[in-house]
Amino acid sequence: MTPWLVRLWRPLINRELRRGQKIVEIDVGGLAHVQQALAEGAGVLVTPNHSFHYDSYVLIEAAHRIGRPFHFLTAWQVFAMSKWHEQEVLQRHGCFSINREATDLQAFKTAVEILRADRHPLVIFPEGDIYHTGDRVTPFRDGAAAIAMSAAKKADRPVVCIPTALKCVYLNDPTPELAKLMTRLEESLHWRPRPELPLHERIYRFAEGLLALKEYEELGQPQTGRVAERSRRLIEAIVSRLESQHQVTSRGGFIPERVKEVRRAVIKAAEQDGTTPQSKSQLARDLEDLFFVIQLFSYPGDYVAQRPTIERIAETLDKFEEDVLRADYPGIRGTRRAIVRFGEPIVVPKEREAKGAVEKWTDLVESRVQGLLDEINGSLPN
Repeated sequence: MTPWLVRLWRPLINRELRRGQKIVEIDVGGLAHVQQALAEGAGVLVTPNHSFHYDSYVLIEAAHRIGRPFHFLTAWQVFAMSKWHEQEVLQRHGCFSINREATDLQAFKTAVEILRADRHPLVIFPEGDIYHTGDRVTPFRDGAAAIAMSAAKKADRPVVCIPTALKCVYLNDPTPELAKLMTRLEESLHWRPRPELPLHERIYRFAEGLLALKEYEELGQPQTGRVAERSRRLIEAIVSRLESQHQVTSRGGFIPERVKEVRRAVIKAAEQDGTTPQSKSQLARDLEDLFFVIQLFSYPGDYVAQRPTIERIAETLDKFEEDVLRADYPGIRGTRRAIVRFGEPIVVPKEREAKGAVEKWTDLVESRVQGLLDEINGSLPN
C-alpha cells in the first residue's frame, strides 16, 4: 500500500462512482467505532456484506473519512482480469489476492500479519461472492474468522472485528428502465412480453420458466412446488451427482463450500497427464454445472416475494442480466445513494475456547452485519 497515492486517487475513484455507477451520495455512519479501535492500537478487521459491484470503492471513500486507508483481501480473478497498470494500482491501494479454490497459505499469512502488526485495517468480504441481495446476508464463510483468530493468538495487541453493512438505494425511480430489461429477458426465451403485469409477477413467471428448463435438462421433467423449494432440490441433485462422480465426500451444509471441494477435484483431474480430449470436454461441462449451481444458489427464491421493494426487484433483475443475458456488469438505471454502517467492535479471542469456536464467531459476525442492515432498512422511508 502507498497511502499518499490512495489520497491522490480519491477524486478519480469518486468520479468513477458518480459517472460509472451513478452513486452520487455516500452516507457513512459509525466512523467513531473504527477510529477508536485504531486510536487504541488494535488490529482492525472490517467484515462487510458483499451486495453490489464497486462496493470496495465505497469503502475506500469511507476509509478516507476515517483517516486511514484499508487493505483488501481480493479474489485472484480481479487481478487476472486487470491490465498490468491496473494491477499496480490495486496493489498500491492495499489489495492482495487470494485463490479461494486452493489452500492459499501466502494470502492467509499476509492477512494474519496485517492484523497482527499493521496500522491499517484489513477488509475481508466473508460472503466471498456478490449475491445482489442487499437486504439479506448470505451465510458467511469461516475464512475471516480463522484469519482473525490466528492473528489474535500471535499479536501483542488486541485484534477486533468491525461488522459492516453496505447498501445501495435509488434516489429516482428506475421502474421504466427495469421494465425494458424485463422485456428483453422475456424475449430471450421467445416469450411474448407481459407489460400489463406488475414487475415482481413478471420476475417470478420468468424464474419459473428458467427453472423448468433446467429441471427438464437435469431431472427429466419440470418439478412442482415453490421456486425456493425447487431450486434447493435442483442444486442438491447436481451437487450430489458431481460429488459422487468425482468421489468427493459430502459434508452436507453450505453449498459454496461443497462446490469448492468438487471444483478442486475437477481441476486436479483436468491437470493430470494423459487426460483424453473426451474427458477434458466432460470436465469442462462439470465446471459449467458447478458455475450454474452457484448462480442458482444466489437466488434466494423468496427475496422479492417477501418484500417487493424497488431495490430488491432491481437487484434480482441485475442478476438476471448477468446470468441470462451474459452482461459483465448490470446496467445502472438510476442515481443511487450508498450507505455504510460500521458496527461496534467485537474483540477477537486470543484462544479458541472450544471446538467450533471459528464457526460460532463467524455466526456472531454474520448476525451483527444482518442487524446493521435491518437498522438501515428501518431508517429508510417506506
